[in-house]
Amino acid sequence: MKIVKSGTIKLIGLLLLGVTLSVHGFSDRQRADIEERIQPAGAVCLQGDSSCGVTVAAAGGSGKSADDIYNTNCMACHATGAAGAPKMGDVAAWTGRMDKGIDQIYANAINGINAMPAKGLCMSCSDDDVKSVVDYILDNSK
Repeated sequence: MKIVKSGTIKLIGLLLLGVTLSVHGFSDRQRADIEERIQPAGAVCLQGDSSCGVTVAAAGGSGKSADDIYNTNCMACHATGAAGAPKMGDVAAWTGRMDKGIDQIYANAINGINAMPAKGLCMSCSDDDVKSVVDYILDNSK
């Protein structure tokens, strides 16, 4: 077993101390650069919250037409019948569902049912947007 001389231990200690102190010796600009790099990628701003410095869209809806929402979020399943989704234009499939009432169809579309996720995964859609898409599908399924 080799004995390390006390001078070597002191040298290692001084080197470690120097490295530690150099990390804390950043200039203000270097600190600002580091703080900027480690900021979150985004922020969540709610309606009425002015802390983000931008105008936040109202929760009233996506601003898209029912046709656009259907083609973007609903068509994949409701045009093909994937996962048991009733097809748009399938009168029999929609008539059976209409027996439960329009409010139940709206609730199913908003909250999800069976394999269908809530709002068909259109998280930017308001409940009114979803209802307009349901109306669009039903109008095209008579």
